[in-house]
Amino acid sequence: MLFEDYDPLAGRRLSILSPEGEIDEELRPPELDDVALLELYDRLVALRQADQQALILQRAGRMGTYPPTLGQEAANIGSAAVLEPQDWLVPSFRETGAMLLKGVPLKLIYLYWMGCEWGSHFPLEVRVLPVCAPVSSQTLHGIGLSWAAKLKAENSVTLIYLGDGGTSKGDFHEAMNFAGTFKTPAIFFIQNNQYAISVPRTRQTAAPTLAQKAIAYGFPGMQIDGNDLLAVYLATGAAVTRARSGQGPSLIEAVTYRLGPHTTADDPTRYRSAEELEEQKRFDPLRRVRIYLENRGLVTAETEAARQAQHQQWAQEQAREAEAAISYNPDEIFDYHFAHLPPYLVEQKAYCQRIVAAKRESGHA
Repeated sequence: MLFEDYDPLAGRRLSILSPEGEIDEELRPPELDDVALLELYDRLVALRQADQQALILQRAGRMGTYPPTLGQEAANIGSAAVLEPQDWLVPSFRETGAMLLKGVPLKLIYLYWMGCEWGSHFPLEVRVLPVCAPVSSQTLHGIGLSWAAKLKAENSVTLIYLGDGGTSKGDFHEAMNFAGTFKTPAIFFIQNNQYAISVPRTRQTAAPTLAQKAIAYGFPGMQIDGNDLLAVYLATGAAVTRARSGQGPSLIEAVTYRLGPHTTADDPTRYRSAEELEEQKRFDPLRRVRIYLENRGLVTAETEAARQAQHQQWAQEQAREAEAAISYNPDEIFDYHFAHLPPYLVEQKAYCQRIVAAKRESGHA
């Protein structure tokens, strides 16, 4: 019923927790009581500390680049929180929090962004695909997983993340078409943070919403407040229920805002104003949950300081473990994608080995 109530053509957007920290109790998921909400808030704070540590590493030259999640924590945590262990999570590249919640160790996420191949080597029981840099290509991988799950009659769903820019790519539309035609148990979760690097949402599409694109492929879509932890949780839960009961795919457009740069290589001051950024800080997903919890006496200045210190220490320890595990053997770039390397990759690997050997001989490796 939730998807029918929030038909994107009707111009409605799901919201439960206001920027002033007030909850619409009629829409509140019953299992998300104050204790459960406090636990998810703790995950939001942990993600922000993990993000901050990554920025420190990158600025110190200890990490190649990093896509901060600042401002999008609710979209990450609220969506992944409804998954079960047998479900698949298919990230784009700004899903550090969702991956952590599904069981990927933070040190592996750091390792990946440090350029180490072993950062994508997740524990077998963790059903999370590696980060996939080509925009929207992961949507096809995710649909393949969901199609396989349906053929094997597995009780699993696949949660596929992408950004607003990803909806302009052909891969996205091919994946949507396949999912709708074969009714695979998949959820397309769009983190619409208003910018595809520097291109604003208004230049992505003439459609009033991204959610309504689902209608063309024969399944429902819904637009939600992506900075509202409860709305994200409720909407994703409804989509999971649809998928698990055999009703097929769904699409969720989580309208959020990237408070930081696209990556650490980006300068957002070149394409958006300081006034726009300042206005969006009012909708900070952590701020609104914290106000609610403070009003309920569940968070105080002392507990907040202790929580942040605890997660800061955790992130620092994970960074140290990542740096201790770094391996930069160039052969690893080639060795783990195919059981047998195709001829063109054999040639590329040999070329890479010659370059590395020459640099070592000259003392520049």
